[in-house]
Amino acid sequence: MAENNRAVLKLNEKFASSIIEVAEFRGEVTVTVKKEDILAVLSFLKQSLQYNLLTDVTAVDYLGKKAERFMMVYQLYSIPNKDRLRVKAAVSEGDCRIESATQVWATANWLEREVYDLFGITFDHHPDLRRILMTPEWEGYPLRKDYPLQGPDREPYKGRLS
Repeated sequence: MAENNRAVLKLNEKFASSIIEVAEFRGEVTVTVKKEDILAVLSFLKQSLQYNLLTDVTAVDYLGKKAERFMMVYQLYSIPNKDRLRVKAAVSEGDCRIESATQVWATANWLEREVYDLFGITFDHHPDLRRILMTPEWEGYPLRKDYPLQGPDREPYKGRLS
């Protein structure tokens, strides 16, 4: 069914060598692409296929479950076509960086800063990549699965002190 989706057909025509996987689950289509082609794919989706709204940018940490530890996730919406599309790209821990989508959507700015702050993924060519939630001196990235539950250098919580 996902292969019949107009966006998937057009992406297959233009980026056949970039597409790793196309999946559909409960009516939601997800296209996984090569990290190095993410900016070209996102630009094409916006300019040619009218996915004019970037609703979210996030990441997933697959610590110990996949060869490439992180997965970037872009949630797109086409207002004229009333259609949603999820685009994903794997990011390895050894080269924990990806091109910034701020070149396509200005709204990616704060969303990418949040991912940088909480997962430690760097966005190349981002206009202002700095922490947005944690203080500048904070150590580590709290949404990584190997981050200590109590935070860095803190005593474990022992319950209420009465």
